[in-house]
Amino acid sequence: MVDFTAKHAALLERALQAIGERTYWSAYPESPSPKVYGETAKDEQEAAFKALLGKPFDIPGHPAGGPATGGEISPYGPTLGVTYPTAAKLQGLTDASLRAMDDWADASPETRAGVLIEVIERLNRQSFLIANAVMHTSGQAFMMAFQAGGPHAQDRALEAVAYAVAEQRRVPRPARWEKPQGKGEPIRLEKSWRIVPKGLGLVIGCATFPTWNTYPGLFASLATGNPVIVKPHPAAILPAAISIRIAREVIKEAGFDPNILLLAADSAEKPITKKLAQLPEIEIIDYTGSTAFGEWLRMTLPEKQIYAEEAGVNAIVVAGASNFRAMCDNIAFSLSLYSGQMCTAPQNIFVPRGGVETDEGKKSFAEVGAAIASAIDRLLSDPARAQAVLGAIQNPATLKRVAQARKLGDVIRDSAPVEGAGEARTASPILVAVKARDLDAYTEERFGPIAFLVACADAKDAVMQASLSIFQRGAITAALYATDETLIGHAEKAFARAGVNLSVNLTGNIFVNQSAAFSDFHATGANPASNATLTDPAFVANRFRVVAVRRMAA
Repeated sequence: MVDFTAKHAALLERALQAIGERTYWSAYPESPSPKVYGETAKDEQEAAFKALLGKPFDIPGHPAGGPATGGEISPYGPTLGVTYPTAAKLQGLTDASLRAMDDWADASPETRAGVLIEVIERLNRQSFLIANAVMHTSGQAFMMAFQAGGPHAQDRALEAVAYAVAEQRRVPRPARWEKPQGKGEPIRLEKSWRIVPKGLGLVIGCATFPTWNTYPGLFASLATGNPVIVKPHPAAILPAAISIRIAREVIKEAGFDPNILLLAADSAEKPITKKLAQLPEIEIIDYTGSTAFGEWLRMTLPEKQIYAEEAGVNAIVVAGASNFRAMCDNIAFSLSLYSGQMCTAPQNIFVPRGGVETDEGKKSFAEVGAAIASAIDRLLSDPARAQAVLGAIQNPATLKRVAQARKLGDVIRDSAPVEGAGEARTASPILVAVKARDLDAYTEERFGPIAFLVACADAKDAVMQASLSIFQRGAITAALYATDETLIGHAEKAFARAGVNLSVNLTGNIFVNQSAAFSDFHATGANPASNATLTDPAFVANRFRVVAVRRMAA
């Protein structure tokens, strides 16, 4: 048995400090530099990834007995051919989880945190392996797969652990309670409080960010004493399987039953998510995906604690620009990054139909659209850079949505595959001009490299239309470009009422898509795109309860 509590005490306290300060801090460097991760790490872990292909994925001690499953195909072309163990019955997973729960639940918050930080540290050391797995399941380009699938996801995991510890530390330790009784002796009680985990957690992963969107719920539940079953998307099992295998090794070393963390793999042909979610032993569900399935979860399982991130219509309002070219370049990158397959990617760009004032003079609605289209063309003009920015299209259905978008308005810039991308599914952004009244076109999330330039009456109407669409349909991000401080103040209030985080006048190497752990709250839980925030106290506090014991004091 290894005690990781003291080993990681300083890092835990630094993470706790970071969530209080909200300034820049990262525990895990995002650069894949050999100086940080080792001179041979990239090549060795790429070889380790290739060695996994075409074989059964072994998770020692994991419940098995059912037929192996797996059918992942890389968006870059190759079939992965990896198969994963399954339990003979779903009940076998929940039974194994609950048998493993007691010792983990009885451990102190600091003990659990020490174990989990050791897990995160080891995940960090395998960031190149995880990056390859993320790249060839999600379609992210390698650099993004390394950063978002590795260090950024690991920072979010550590952030969830820190919040969990902070909330559990609010529970008082033993106290002596004395109530005066006039002239008589006071009533004296010895009181103590015990943290009781809510129960078995289920994390339902997505295909586009199989670690970044999975880790927060996974680590929040484990850190508060709950066992967890991870049900990854059938197209992106490998990143979760690697993460779970590493975590189980650490949990076992620490003297706990590794079955507090299990994998529930399935295939698109034989899905198990609904059956698993409905098992009475499941108490907590973390979910990222479509609104349709999110609604099914909420309507069917109202008794369960559900943390969900779903579809939304992220918006940009262009009301003016002090650096028009830089604004267009920034928007172009935001639309292009990972082919718009991010929950934070903008979809709707609201512009006054009479145009906007800029440092280059008055720009008409058509000129704004043409300038953004030109900026996309500049960004993607070099095929190698285009591949690095766009990555690949995760799901073939996204290409069908791109084709449908051509019929929804006037095409300003059409989508096209990337030159020299080989077998990879690729598509550059399509930009379509519509009117504000064309609600059916742009007030539905059209996931992928699809954007609308929405003509509005004026700047205030643009803010109103954007914030109203978010209030009704949800969003994770909103952005504003403006030079009028009065309008900026008005927009801040409007978007706050819509329950969405706002970015103002971003240019240079910072984009509305990006969300920094320990500083940015990802989503707000205040509009239909999410009912939770990654990560805040509410994300962890309902994962445990507090039970008291009172005894007469001597």
